[in-house]
Amino acid sequence: QVQLEESGGGLVEAGGSLRLSCIASSSDISFDVMGWYRQAPGNRREPVGTIFKDGRTFLQDFAKGRFTVSRDNARNAAYLQMNNLKPEDTGVYSCNAQTDIYSYWGQGTQVTVST
Repeated sequence: QVQLEESGGGLVEAGGSLRLSCIASSSDISFDVMGWYRQAPGNRREPVGTIFKDGRTFLQDFAKGRFTVSRDNARNAAYLQMNNLKPEDTGVYSCNAQTDIYSYWGQGTQVTVST
């Protein structure tokens, strides 16, 4: 069973930056897509951004201009660089990785942005 481990969350002031990492426990699997999702208290989980194996990326409108998704295929890792963070970015950020058959989720990492 492949596990995804996120790290890099924490408490930051508005306007600050964080870089989240997601690393898979196995390098023997190739993910077609890796992505980031977030869930704020009382809200449903929503997509933040995704990156395909060929490097194509998609970002939600709220993330454009502030967030960047990247990946390292050799390490089976994905990253989310978040700049100019806002209080409304607060939530649990989770990593997702998909093959053509399976979808894997990490446990999530808490991001809290203070005013």
